Amino acid sequence: ALISPRKVLVVIQFSFAIILIICTIIVKQQIDYAQDRETGYNKDNLVFHFMTGDIPKNYQLIKNELLSSGAVLAMSRTSAPLTESWSDGWGQEWEGKDPNDKTDFFRYVCDEGLSKTIGLTFLQGRDFDLKQFPTDSTAMVINESSLKVMKFKDPIGKIVKDNGIDWHIIGVIKDFILTNPYEPTRPMLISGAKSDWFQTLQMKMNGNNPTAQNLQKMETIFKKYNPEYPFDYKFVDEAYAQKFENEQRQGTLAGLFAALTIFISCLGLFGLATYMAENRIKEIGVRKVLGASVTGITTLLSKDFVQLVVIAFLLAAPLAWWAMHKWLQDYTYRVSIQWWVFAAACG
Repeated sequence: ALISPRKVLVVIQFSFAIILIICTIIVKQQIDYAQDRETGYNKDNLVFHFMTGDIPKNYQLIKNELLSSGAVLAMSRTSAPLTESWSDGWGQEWEGKDPNDKTDFFRYVCDEGLSKTIGLTFLQGRDFDLKQFPTDSTAMVINESSLKVMKFKDPIGKIVKDNGIDWHIIGVIKDFILTNPYEPTRPMLISGAKSDWFQTLQMKMNGNNPTAQNLQKMETIFKKYNPEYPFDYKFVDEAYAQKFENEQRQGTLAGLFAALTIFISCLGLFGLATYMAENRIKEIGVRKVLGASVTGITTLLSKDFVQLVVIAFLLAAPLAWWAMHKWLQDYTYRVSIQWWVFAAACG
C-alpha cells in the first residue's frame, strides 16, 4: 500500500525524534553561549559567607586574622552575594537628570577593596579605600550602564542623591553580571559604608594553597569569633553555575527523550523493513536470478525508508524551528538558530 498505518507510525516516530534532536542541540547551544559570556569579575577561589551571629561585631578581628593567616588575600563586606540583587530602586537625583527618567538601578553596598577581592575592571577612577580616604564611606562606584543613563562627561566627583545621602562618584566599573546571564547587564550603583547594610562577606582565597587548607584555617578563625554558628561558606562559581540549572534540566530531558524516541523509531523501522522484505521475497528472488547485485537490492529496499525519513524531516523541521524560536524569545541574550542544526538532526 502507498500509505499504510505502519508507514504513518514510522513518520510520526521519526518526526518526534528529529524535533527532540534539534531542541537538544539548540538548548545546549544556548547554555554554552551564556556560560561563555564574560561575567565581569573573577570567580576563581572566591567564597562568600553571610553575616551571621557575632560576625558583624567581630568583623575587623576576623578580617585581620584571615588576612594574616595567608588563607585569604582580600576581603570585603557587601549587601548581597555577587550572584543576586537584594535591592533596586529609582528616584535618585543627579545633575542634569531628565525629570521623566524612571531608570531602575540595582543597589549594592560595599565597605572597601571590592575590586581587589572580586577582580572588577575600573574604566575611570578608583575603588573604595577607607584607610586612605575616610570620606569613601559616602563614595559611590557606578557601572558603565549607569554612566550612560546619567550622561556625565566627567563623572568623578559628581553627586548622586539616594536614600537621603549625597554620594560622590569615585569610580566607574565595567558592567558585571549580577543576576541573569541571559539578560543585558543593568545600571548599578555601589554605595559606600555609610549605608551600613552589610549582609555578606566576600573572601578571595589564596590560590597558591590547597583549597581544603584555606578553608580549614578560615573555619578555625570563624569558630573563634562566631562560635554559635557553623562556618557556612559558599563558592561564588557554584552559585553562578546554579543560574543554568533550569536550562540544563530541559536539555537533559530533551536529550533523554530524543534517545528513547530514536530507539523506538529504529525498532519500528526494523519491523517495517522485515515486513516489506517478507512481502517482496519473490520479487527479490527474481531480481537475483536476473543478475541484480546485493547493493542494488539494498538500495531498492532502503529507498522507501529514506523517503519516510525525508517526509518526517519536512514535517519536523518547521515545528522544531517554531518551538525553539518561541523558547529563545524568553532570553534577551540568545543564540540564533542555524541551518546546520537541522542538517545534523536529519543526518
